[in-house]
Amino acid sequence: MTQVMQKISSDWLSKAGLRPTRQRMTLAQLLVGDGQHRHVTAESLFDAAKGQGDAVSLATVYNTLRAFCDAGLMQEVTVDGSKSYFDTNTHDHPHFFWEDEGCLTDAPSDQLVIAKLPEAPDGAEIASVDVVIRLRRKSSPR
Repeated sequence: MTQVMQKISSDWLSKAGLRPTRQRMTLAQLLVGDGQHRHVTAESLFDAAKGQGDAVSLATVYNTLRAFCDAGLMQEVTVDGSKSYFDTNTHDHPHFFWEDEGCLTDAPSDQLVIAKLPEAPDGAEIASVDVVIRLRRKSSPR
């Protein structure tokens, strides 16, 4: 890990009050070390860590992603009942889910207009609205 990547990762953790343990630093470097936002699954992050020779278990990756979400460093985006992605961009924004590739990307916020939401039931308030637009590649005409 370069010194710049270590600094970015350490700063990212410290802004949320998280101790920079070895596992957190390893995963933070993969997530934000280059200053870019990421959409990852726990499995893809585990594979990336393993691919660079870092010893972290899949359970540690899940627990660390949960801690990052709880600290406000990431948000979880659920595509269907069984698949969660973790996004380092915590600002409200819509997503494209590419069904053919199984990947999540940001969709342009300025093109999304939500005119009206249903009223929350009595005793409840709307905490957030998640927008996931499912896409598939058009098939070529024959």
